[in-house]
Parts: sequence; structure tokens; C-alpha cells
Amino acid sequence: MMSNESENPSGAAKAARSRYSDVQGAARFPVKLPIHIKSTSGDSDTESENISANGVLFHCDADMPLGSTIDFTISLPAEVVGAEADVQVECRGRVVRSGEQDGRRGVGVVIDEYRFERR
Repeated sequence: MMSNESENPSGAAKAARSRYSDVQGAARFPVKLPIHIKSTSGDSDTESENISANGVLFHCDADMPLGSTIDFTISLPAEVVGAEADVQVECRGRVVRSGEQDGRRGVGVVIDEYRFERR
């Protein structure tokens, strides 16, 4: 079970939790899509666990504190979207959920901004 609780949550973490409750009601779809995470500690690749109209859940090794902003790219396969090439969705979001799940770190991100880019 994932938890975003800690003994002394920061102000950013409290704010993220309150906003998270507003968006967690969106229907989630168990879709596995490639995700490239860009961060100051280095880039990494993973895949989505599930995705909704508001955000995405994925697993990663890096610690991503609640309330932190991350940039990432979701790849939509050409055959799925009916395009000649994969479509990249460049996203910026906020971490609203982070914790261990089945021995892995799960990270829930609300997507604040996105743009489609064809390659």
C-alpha cells in the first residue's frame, strides 16, 4: 500500500495532498506507456502503471519528494494513435503521491502542463 504520510510533512507536502484529493477521483486506466523522466539528478526511463485524465502513476528508483515539480515525456506508440511515428507528450507535473509499493517506489504525478510533439 502506498502512503504519502510522514511524521512531519512539509507545507508543500500538505498542499500537494489537499490538491491530490481533488483529482484522484478520475478514472484510471492500466496502460503501460514508456516514460522518460528528466531531473537534476539525471534522466531515467520507466513506464506508466496507470494513467488518468489528471495524471500518471509510475515506478522509479529516485526519491521524488511530495510537491516537487518534474518534467517527463510519455511516448504514445504510432500504431495506437494512428500516426506514422510515435507521438511524444512533453509533460510538467507535481508529485502528489510517493511511497513503496510491492517493493518498488511508486510515484503519482498530477500533470499541470503538456504539449504534443511529433517526431
